[in-house]
Amino acid sequence: MKTITSKISLASISSISIALSAIALTSTTANAGTYYNCATPTGCSEVESKNARSNYNDTQYPIVMAHGFFGWSRLIGSLDYFNGVPQTLMRNGTENVFATKTSSVNSAEVRGEQLLSQVNTIKAITGAQKVNLIGHSQGGLDSRYVATVAPEKIASVTSVSSPHKGSKTTDFVIKVLENDQTPNKFGSKVLIASFEAVGLSLDALSGVPLNQLQQQNALNVTNSTSSENVAIFNAKYPAALPTTYCGQPPSNNIVNGVGYYSWTGNTPLTNPLDTSDYTLSLTGLTFEGEANDGLVGVCSSRLGYVIRDNYRMNHLDTINQLLGITSWLETNPLTVYSTQVNRLKNQGY
Repeated sequence: MKTITSKISLASISSISIALSAIALTSTTANAGTYYNCATPTGCSEVESKNARSNYNDTQYPIVMAHGFFGWSRLIGSLDYFNGVPQTLMRNGTENVFATKTSSVNSAEVRGEQLLSQVNTIKAITGAQKVNLIGHSQGGLDSRYVATVAPEKIASVTSVSSPHKGSKTTDFVIKVLENDQTPNKFGSKVLIASFEAVGLSLDALSGVPLNQLQQQNALNVTNSTSSENVAIFNAKYPAALPTTYCGQPPSNNIVNGVGYYSWTGNTPLTNPLDTSDYTLSLTGLTFEGEANDGLVGVCSSRLGYVIRDNYRMNHLDTINQLLGITSWLETNPLTVYSTQVNRLKNQGY
């Protein structure tokens, strides 16, 4: 009799274990993440969803990504600016990931207002009280603007390769424009018009309707990213910045309830197979020996909690571009994003 009872108990326990395993497996794979492209001023469209394999990146608030200068959200319906990042986060449990679209060529204040409008839309779509902003390059400045004027809507700002103290590449371009000796500064006008034409093209290829294309203004960009003018921007939107150019941010990375984080690379040439590395190696010469990623100096990138400012990555590697060709000797950028979003999760964001 005891033997029969023992067998029944063992069978019951085995069945329960199998059932619990099935429930756990179902709950993991059934939790799908959704990726949205916010390419219009009035809304966001779902472009992709993936089943979660874990809850590693299961943040309390949605992840909202902001592109940089000459940026896009999802180009021609297939190429993401943050290449592979939304998919990585969804597989690791992030419920909602949004790629925003602002004017490709304009100041951080203009783009910041556009980003704030999209944050409001995203909050309405998800019902979330706040969002986590991840901004690359000028997108980090745009994110700071939003977090300053509407801190109650932002849980955190993660800045990736952003020129918070200005870019010496921008300074170089300004000198070229100022020293233009062509009649009526024709060369400068052509350069500015070319920048703005590229910006319009990127907006259109991102899916922005032609009748809703954002204004492009190349001169406005210098108001946010030159070493001289960024000081004016920083006075209005200080966030968790260092007090000196190459100093460290304050130990407390929380300002007005918003957590600030940053990371960047320090090497323009990281993979000989990536043709964009050679262009960034040339633009990196404008820093005259200062460690940089080809467009932004390491000293300029620091904001809040500095995760690392010495990744063997250049300006495009930090968004896993071009086509994911990055250094074989460094952490994969997708891993860096996933680790940071896990950090946000653990902080309750």
